[in-house]
This record gives sequence, structure tokens and C-alpha cells, in this order.
Amino acid sequence: MSNLNLLAVSPQIVLGGAAVLVLLLSTFSRSHKALLWLTAAGFAGTFASVLLVAGTADRRATILLSVDDYALYFVGLLAVVGLVVAFFSYGHLGRTERRRGDYYTLLLLATLGATILVETSQFASLFLGLEILSVSLYGLISYPRGRPEALEAGLKYLILAGTTSAFLLLGMALVFAVTGVMDLGGLLSFSHLVGVDLLIFRLGLALIFAGVGFKLAVVPFHLWTPDVYQGAPAPVTAFIATVSKGAVLVLLLRYLNRIDPHSDTILFWLISGVAYASMIVGNVLALLQRNVKRLLAYSSIAQLGYLLVPVAAGAGSSSRVAVAFYLSVYSVGLAAAFGVVSILSTKERDAESIEDYRGLARTRRGLASVFGLSLLSLAGLPITAGFIGKFFLVRSGAGADLWGLLIVLALTSAMSLFYYLRVVMIMLAPVAADREALPPEPGERLSRSLLAICTLGVLGVVLVVLGVYPSPLLHLIDHVALLGG
Repeated sequence: MSNLNLLAVSPQIVLGGAAVLVLLLSTFSRSHKALLWLTAAGFAGTFASVLLVAGTADRRATILLSVDDYALYFVGLLAVVGLVVAFFSYGHLGRTERRRGDYYTLLLLATLGATILVETSQFASLFLGLEILSVSLYGLISYPRGRPEALEAGLKYLILAGTTSAFLLLGMALVFAVTGVMDLGGLLSFSHLVGVDLLIFRLGLALIFAGVGFKLAVVPFHLWTPDVYQGAPAPVTAFIATVSKGAVLVLLLRYLNRIDPHSDTILFWLISGVAYASMIVGNVLALLQRNVKRLLAYSSIAQLGYLLVPVAAGAGSSSRVAVAFYLSVYSVGLAAAFGVVSILSTKERDAESIEDYRGLARTRRGLASVFGLSLLSLAGLPITAGFIGKFFLVRSGAGADLWGLLIVLALTSAMSLFYYLRVVMIMLAPVAADREALPPEPGERLSRSLLAICTLGVLGVVLVVLGVYPSPLLHLIDHVALLGG
């Protein structure tokens, strides 16, 4: 491989190298701060390598990966979110675990798998990226060995993810048996198949779609989501909801944007049906929750339903812009929300009951501000980035005349205001007279410092800048959407 070839895959090289270095450091040093800063350096180096690759013209590295500008945008986004999750994990691990090196190694490897997914162009790299991501998540979800609910969540995810991997492999095998092609783009030339070959081809694609649907946690593949979200440590839950789901969604969009879903009636109604079901089921079940982590789990199902609207709209830069912008603001909002949950959690349990947040605005105003603004952005209220994101989702759907999906999107978004604002009202409620603000836990100072930065970020970027003046980010996304995807 030439130097340029190596530079094209440098984000993956940096992440893999950082994972190895963190693992080696953990064998010689027990310094938690050293492990954190080495992990942070790995994510920062990944983001820097994305900028280097973006400035090169020759990005041919391997036939397994497509290193275009659209993919690089998401690799950078995944690195930023991974960095935030690592900092939130610091305080959580400081309270609950004595062994920490393995955790940061798994976090880096999971991000590595996600970056492979957003650049994949072959079945081989698709499965490789999914398995690196999934196997790392098995360990991250069940990392607190002293918590039975974490072990239960990890076991559930292991069984279901293993089963769906088998479906995915069988689907790939059926498609390859008929077409002899492993390239995702090459599958588009086999729409002329008839008879048994066409049946086998569609069955293979259906199995692949089921595997992808499980990773996205869209209806009807969503049943694992609330249990895993509730049992996993809060920082890991944030990672699953943002990095894991975001990478798989980009993979789906990159494949479907090469064709017009309207030209294939079965494919169009399959995507539309999943979008309808996810928006309705996710929001209805979220209304019934008194557990914040389960509420955010069902909310994330609905959010993925919203993101499937531009996917169903078909090829075009407007769909890619809508997905990129909304996925960016969704990731920031949800990561900040779970960061607050992580900081309020104790050694014994996560702060998952809605009553844990009663009076939070009176006892810990900074955390309440971050949490409240994040929820308002997820709800899509005006002057937040979430509102601008939903505007672009609607614009993309309107351009393809998907009025049924847009009506459901509007109605379910209005429905989501109830459960988001219910949490906000709980935080604004009077606090009990015998309840006092708890002193910071060991290791919380760094996490609280990051939350202060996030507060300024949510107030200044999500609420003010991107909510009122989103042009800089939109210009960037417009540029990468035209050159890639």
C-alpha cells in the first residue's frame, strides 16, 4: 500500500492503535486519568486524521471501503461523540469499577467498528464492522459485573445480536449464491431476476434488512431496546443510542441512495411501514414510562422512525442533508441527556427513576439546564436545533410527496412533547424539605467540568446558533452530500 492508501484508512488505524495502547497501559499502570487521556487522544487523533484525509484527492485504500466526504463527515461525528462518552464514563467508572482499561479499549474498538460501517462498500466489510461493534458492545453492556441487571442486559443483547448475525450471514449467502456479487452497489444491476432466483434474491435482502433493523432497533425489531438501555451503564447506553445506531443508519442510507425506493414497490412499503410503526409505537410506549432510561429508549425508536422518512424519500442530496443534520443534533442531544443520567447515578444504581429528577432545577441548576435543553431539542421545539432538523426531514419527505409519513411525523412529534415536558416539569417541581444536594462523588469533578462545557454547547450551539443560524453546518453538510453518499 502507498502512503496515500494508508492515509485513507488512517482514522481506523488510529482507533485500532489507541485501543492497543490503552490495553498495554492498563497492564502497567492503574492510573485512571492516564487511561482516560490516552483514550481521549485516540479520539482526537481520529478526528485530526479525518481532516487530513479530507484534504487529499487520492483516497483509494481498499475495495472494502468507500472513503468519500460523506463517510468522512460521519467518521468525524462518531469520534466526537465517542470522546464525549469517554469523559462521561470517567466519573461513572470512578464510582463503580476498579478495572477500567478494558472498558476504554472496548469503547475504542466499538467506535472502530462503527467507522468501518459508515465507509463499507462490500458484504465482507459490512459484517466485519458489525461484528467488531457488536462484540465490543457485549462487554460494555455487561461491564459492571456486580450489577445483575447489567449482566442480564448483556446476555439479552448477546443472544439477540448473535441470532440476527446468523440471519445477516444467511441473507448474504443467498444473495451471493444468486448474483455472485459481494459489492453493495453491484446489487442494483440484478433487478431483472425472475422466478426462483428472484425469490431467493428477495429473501436474502429481507434477511439482511432484518439484521440491520435489529441494530437500528426499529419496529418490529425493537423489543431488546428498553431492557438493554435500562440495564447497561448510562454512558454505554448513550453510545448505543448515538454511535451504534447512527453508523448503521448511514450504512442503510448509503445503499438505498443509489436507487429510487419508489421504483421498487416492496422496498418502498417495507421502509415506509417500519417508519410508520416506529414513530407510533415508540411514542405511545414512551408515554407510559416512569423510568427515564426506558423513556429515552422508546424515544430513540421514534427518532429512528423520523430518520427513515428521508430514507424512504429516495436518492438525492436533500435526503442526505436531512439525515446528516438531524443525526448530528440528535446525537448531541441524546449524549448530553445520558451524560446527566450518568453524573446523577450512584455506585448502587443509575438515576433512572423520574423521581430522581424532582427538584433538580433547584438543587443542581447546571445539570437541569443541560437535561432540559437536550429534551427540548429532541422534542423539536422552535429555536432549537431539533426543530431545524425536523424541518429538513419534512422538506425531504415533502419533495417525494410522502404526505402520510409527514402527517404521522407531525402528530407523533406533538405527542412526544407530553413525556419530554413531563420530565422538565418534574425538574422544576419543589424539592422535598429533607432532600439536599448530594456532594460530588469521586471522579465527578472532571465530568462536571465537561458538563459545564456541554451546557455552554447546548445553550450556545444547539439552542442559539444551530437553532437560529444553522447555515455553517448546513453548508458543510451540503458540500459533503454532493461529493459523497
